[in-house]
Amino acid sequence: MDFEHDPEHDNISLIDKKFYSNQDAYRNIKLTLQYDGTSYIGWQRQKQDISIQHILETALKKITSEDITLRASGRTDASVHAFFQVANFLTASKIPLVGIQKSLNSLLPEDISIIDIEEAEVDFHSIGKSVGKCYIYRIIETERRLPLFRRYAWEINRKLNLDFMNTSMKYLIGKHDFSAFKASGSSAKTSIRDVQYVNVFEKKNDFFFPLPEDSREINLIIFASGFLRKMVRNIVGLIMQAGLGRFKPEKIKQVIEGCDRNAGYPTAPPQGLFLFKVFYDKIFMHDFIQKTENEIHNLKLKGNKTKLI
Repeated sequence: MDFEHDPEHDNISLIDKKFYSNQDAYRNIKLTLQYDGTSYIGWQRQKQDISIQHILETALKKITSEDITLRASGRTDASVHAFFQVANFLTASKIPLVGIQKSLNSLLPEDISIIDIEEAEVDFHSIGKSVGKCYIYRIIETERRLPLFRRYAWEINRKLNLDFMNTSMKYLIGKHDFSAFKASGSSAKTSIRDVQYVNVFEKKNDFFFPLPEDSREINLIIFASGFLRKMVRNIVGLIMQAGLGRFKPEKIKQVIEGCDRNAGYPTAPPQGLFLFKVFYDKIFMHDFIQKTENEIHNLKLKGNKTKLI
């Protein structure tokens, strides 16, 4: 299998490459799944606590009678959610796709669901073939405790300056060394990533799922070729400081150039973070970014609700 070179793909193990070298006898199944990460230690299988990967692989073994190893497009952390996570696995099973999907959804807990399933090319790898991802981070600006939002947003009780936040975010665009935003102990061989689009915007109140009148929802959206572990949450933590007026937007440029993770800013909590989309075609990703930009522009001008899905 020929893995296209990208910094994020450096994490593809030799075991993966050996695994795919003996793929002729197998079907390669691609899953698109959605999950609420609240109850899980994260995507990756671990010895302690329950992971999303463990839940899925256990269900797949019951269906196929095989020891399945899933490869996901990214390893979301504990309490991080996903709209459209992508994972794939090899199987010798002849069960039709619709049968695998129905069986999986019948075995999975209610907070994990297979949205789509397809048979991929034999050389498809959910990480190795990806060209980019999009994450969204939700913030609720409120002076009240809001039980219906607390699992899916960061609640803060101070007013944010969105102009300062957007100005700060612009310094992220381009290919940079994002060492200042990676988690300690990261196994990535390089910290260089290419950020292609960012925005901070207020999402208008939903009539049927409303916030109190003196509260508002703020979304941060970021598209990049790939992400380091906790990179988005560390970015949000820093951008938040600009929004609170604790430093000027130009500070983020200094942090990027300094490559120093110990620059003294907090990591945003996990529950506000959503893996929104994974891309496998550069033209489609470019078009989707343009669509996103247009939707946010219309939202700011007219108060229209976004329709990104």
